[in-house]
Formats: sequence, C-alpha cells, structure tokens
Amino acid sequence: MVPFFQQQRDRWLLILAAGLLLALGFHRWRSHQAVAPLQSPLPQDPYIQVYFNHSQASVYTDPYRHIQRHGDDLEQIIIDAINQAQSQIDVAVQEINLPRIALALKAKANAGVTVRVIVENQYNRVWQPLDAARFDQLEERDSNKHSERQRLIDADNNGKITATELDTGDAIRILQLSGIPWLDDTADGSKGSGLMHHKFMVIDQQLVLAGSANWSLSGVHGDFSEPESRGNANALIVLKSPAVATAFTDEFALMWGDGPGQKPDSQFGLQKPQRSPQNLTLGSSQVTIQFSPLSETQPWRQSTNGLISQTLAQARQSIDLALFVFSDQGIANGLVPQAQAGVRLSVLVDPDFVYRSYSEALDLLGVATPDHRCRFEANNYPWPQGISTVGTPMLAPGDKLHHKFALIDNLTVIVGSHNWSAAANHNNDENLLIIRNPIVAAHFRREMERLTTGAKMGITSDLQADLQRQRKVCGL
Repeated sequence: MVPFFQQQRDRWLLILAAGLLLALGFHRWRSHQAVAPLQSPLPQDPYIQVYFNHSQASVYTDPYRHIQRHGDDLEQIIIDAINQAQSQIDVAVQEINLPRIALALKAKANAGVTVRVIVENQYNRVWQPLDAARFDQLEERDSNKHSERQRLIDADNNGKITATELDTGDAIRILQLSGIPWLDDTADGSKGSGLMHHKFMVIDQQLVLAGSANWSLSGVHGDFSEPESRGNANALIVLKSPAVATAFTDEFALMWGDGPGQKPDSQFGLQKPQRSPQNLTLGSSQVTIQFSPLSETQPWRQSTNGLISQTLAQARQSIDLALFVFSDQGIANGLVPQAQAGVRLSVLVDPDFVYRSYSEALDLLGVATPDHRCRFEANNYPWPQGISTVGTPMLAPGDKLHHKFALIDNLTVIVGSHNWSAAANHNNDENLLIIRNPIVAAHFRREMERLTTGAKMGITSDLQADLQRQRKVCGL
C-alpha cells in the first residue's frame, strides 16, 4: 500500500505538472491565436505612403516566429518594392539580417537588375559559432544579438547551424554568395564613420523607402527570446518621386564612390561635402530633405538638428514627439518659447534613454540629475516651469521606442533615420525628411495616440527614486 503522504505528494505533482502544461498551452494559444484589426485603415497619399510595424489597422503573420499579430509587415513591403525593380536597386541600411530580403535582392541580381548594398561595418559579418569562453566575454547587447541571429538562421531549431542553413539564412552570407557588390563605411580607408546609420532604398530612380527601421528581426518583427515582443516601434515611408530618388541616389553615390575593390574614394561621415536642405513638391505635399553630418565648426543652425529646431518653431497649436533618444540641448532650448506661447507639447522617449543625465526629457520636466561622475551636463537648462506631458510608452519586453518623429499641428511630420543627438548631427550618415501633408500626418497622429495610451508621464515614482539615489551617491 502506498503511504498517505506519498499519495498526496504524487497528487500535487500531477496537479503542478498539469498546471505547467496548461500555462504553456495558454501562452502558445495567446501567441498564435487569430487576431483582427482594431482600427480601420487610414487613406494613403498617392505619392507618400506610411506604414508602422505596430499598426492596429493591419494583421500579418511573422514569417520567422509564426506569430499572428497586429502591424504592417514592413519586411514584405520592402520585398514587394524589390520585386518591382526593373533596372537598379541601391540599398543603404545600417543592419540587414532578414534572409527573405537578402534572397529577394539575390533574385533580382540574378535577373539582371543592378543591385548595390551599403551597410555599417560592425554588421558586415557572417555569423560564426562561439565557444562558451568567447561568448561569455561579449557585452550583453552583443551576446543577445548573436543568440537572436543564431535562432534566425537555425531553420530546424536544433541548436546547430549547418552550411546550408548559413547559406540560406544568414543575410550577409546570402549577399556574399550572390555576387552582389556591397561595401561598408571602412571603404574610405578609415575604421568607419561615426555610424552608417541610414535605412533607405532607391528603386529604378523612381521609388524611395526610408524611415527608422533597420532590416532586422528586432527592428521589424520581434525577438525569439521575448515571445511577447513585436519589434521595435518603427515607421517605413514609401515615396514615389524621381526628385526624391535623385536626392537619395546622390547621397548613395558619395558613399559608394567607385565601389568595392576600386579606388578608396568613398565618402562617409564628415568626409562628405556640406549640403543644404532640398525643398521638393510631391503632388500636394511639400517635402524637405537634409543629410547629416555637419562639422561642429559650422553654425548649428545649418545642421540637421538646426533644421529640426526651425521646423518645430513653426508650431502654433501642438508638437508631438516620439523619439529613441533626445539629447540635443539646442532643440530643447528652442521648445521653451513654444511652451510659453501655449503650444501643447507631448514627448515620449525610449525607456532606456528617457531619464539618463543627458536626456532633454529631464529638462522639459524641470529636473536634472548628475551622471556617474557626479557632473551635470554642460549648458543644461531644466525648465523653471516643467511640463507633465513627458514620459515613456508601455512596451513589450524586448521592444524599444525606435521612432525619430515629430508631428506638428497635425500637419507636418519630421521623420527619418536621424536621432535627435549630437552624434547623429556631427558624425553619422543620416537622413531627415520633413513632410507637410495632412493625410501623412494623420497616420502619425494615430501612432502617437497608440504610444501615449498607458504611457508613464511626468515625474513618476521611478524617476523620483532615481533622482534621490543619484543625488545621494553624489552627496547633493
């Protein structure tokens, strides 16, 4: 006879096991259950289309994690544009690790289309296995990227990467094998520019895809390690205009030079000549384009951040910002008269950057915190009358607020690859678009409303605790 206590133990073990199986099944059901659009699609301008990977008006199935979710499938939009190409495709994107995009570029190259690719040098590497010792030496960010890339390439999910899986699942390897010419920002003979931070593609001198999204799993769909993630919040803009295409092609040509294996005449970063903003008309839209960087020896007003500040100064009713990082003091100072004039400000910054000592979000809140050296940022200016409409959105684990957009008076949109930082302004290869069009603006209005829902705004308890802790450490 089985003792009573053993019967009870076995009973509870069975209940526990059933509970774990039920929880696992519920998680899988929730990740794979059918979802429906929550909103109706907005109309699109015939010359400028706007897409968000968190749009609540669209549904698609992530092709790698096989999760049905809300959002525009940015990867498929990119592939569809590639498939339209008849003569030439120019790609300048910081990071490309999505194999379906690389395979689409390969297919077009094999069909006789001229394809050229530029990436940031730190991402111009084929995945390689690492032993435990080398893996443990990586920074957390790099180890996470390595693991995510391995899961992406590992088609049968057995933990081992075969040569076939590498040839068909590693985007850089696919580009290598395809014969497509590509280079990175070391092609000028340097160790690389600040960052080759562009995210654009030009098709047939007619079509431009730009925005904030890297062509990566985390930039578009979400992470394997975080099943709830749906990708960093990003926008993709499709512009149908030979004039816009010419502007981006000229930027590409400076970086490309004679191409790989030729003279080292590529120009990245501050090697590129100073260029003024270009003003163009697309149907009923007015579009301004500017490329970074600009030397710090030149007037700040002529820089891309200067252009952002001048554009914000035109606001009469409202300014909405959704930014990965906000650290340019000049832009923050330029918002002071707007706030004093009664312009409504709403500012969201990524949680990893919103409360750092150099974040201008703190200035707008009217507070300041010293850095790890117990120093305050030079020229810091906390607003005497701080505002409470500054904070950070609610995001799924693993996701970031990667946007770089402003919405002004529900009419004008600032968007592009350009973060609102000194590095983007004075070191990186970046692009900025200013689009004046109410149809385009309506899409960003909806995205801002989505991000603001549930956001943590004002001087939160977490911020108060951070301020007290840092000031105590510094004896302030």
